[in-house]
Formats: sequence, structure tokens, C-alpha cells
Amino acid sequence: MIFSLLLLIKFFFAPAPQNQVPASIYDFKVTALDGGTIDFSDFKGKKILIVNTASECGYTPQYEDLQGVYEKYKGKLVIVGFPANNFGKQEPGTNSEIASFCKKNYGVTFPMAAKISVKGDDMAPIYHWLTEKAYNHYDNTSVKWNFQKYLIDEKGNLVAMFPSRVKPNSADVIAAIEK
Repeated sequence: MIFSLLLLIKFFFAPAPQNQVPASIYDFKVTALDGGTIDFSDFKGKKILIVNTASECGYTPQYEDLQGVYEKYKGKLVIVGFPANNFGKQEPGTNSEIASFCKKNYGVTFPMAAKISVKGDDMAPIYHWLTEKAYNHYDNTSVKWNFQKYLIDEKGNLVAMFPSRVKPNSADVIAAIEK
């Protein structure tokens, strides 16, 4: 009985197993909205802006700003969107519905991952890496809402986090991209 209880406690309160969270951002391969694969090793030498997105959020118009930044800095920056339904159930759609929405309403051409969880017990490994200093060697953070942004430099280091209210084309984000 006590052994079973200890196992349950370990299961519910243990951090993500080390073998599930790669050491480098370049070790991640995630499923894309279209069912393909987004291989982060393809982005070596470029900055990467990772954003958790939602189609029914007050911040959803940031898709337009993200697309503009992506087009302007395409040679040195990749944006990867991660749809998530963690906040207010504001991303209820399927992957194909999300892809259609993004293309039709905002002309999104930057890579979009399949829908994931960005917090809680089912948090995707890439978000463990982004939010835990033990993995990212930058800072411990938590995803507070949709459209929170994480900036990775050209060497694969997490260098900044921008909250949802900070627009992708804000002076702070642009300065970090151009740095």
C-alpha cells in the first residue's frame, strides 16, 4: 500500500523525464499542422520566435503582425506557431481547421505545429524546454496566456520571453531580432 502511494506521488509530482526533453532546441522535431514534421535543426544559424497561438483570442490579430515580421526578417528569423487550447478554450479547432483559419484570415506562411498543450500535466516537451531553466539555461517562466513569445538566438540559446500583450512588431521584439 505505501509503495503504491509513493509511486502515485512520484508519478503526479515528478518533472518531465530527462529523456523526453532534448538538451538543445535543435534536437526537437514536432508534428506540423499539415501532418509533416518541423525539424528545428533546419533552423540553425537563424533566430527562432516560438509563439503559442489561438484562433478565438483577443490577441489573435497578432497573426497578421507575426506574418509581417516573418516576411521582413525571413532570411534571419523563423517563426513557429504552436496552437494550444489551454486558455479559455480559445483554440477548439482541429489541425486542419486551424490551418485553414490561419491561411484564410491572416495569410500565414510561417511554420505552424500541430495543436499541443503549453502548460499542465500534458505540456509538450518543447514547452518544458522553453519554460524550465534546467533545460533552457535562461530562466524559469510559465505560459500565462495565448501569444506569449520565446526568442531563440542563432546559436540555439533562449534569449528573451515576451508576454502576450507585447506585439510581435513592437520595438522590443524587433530590437531583440535585429541584435
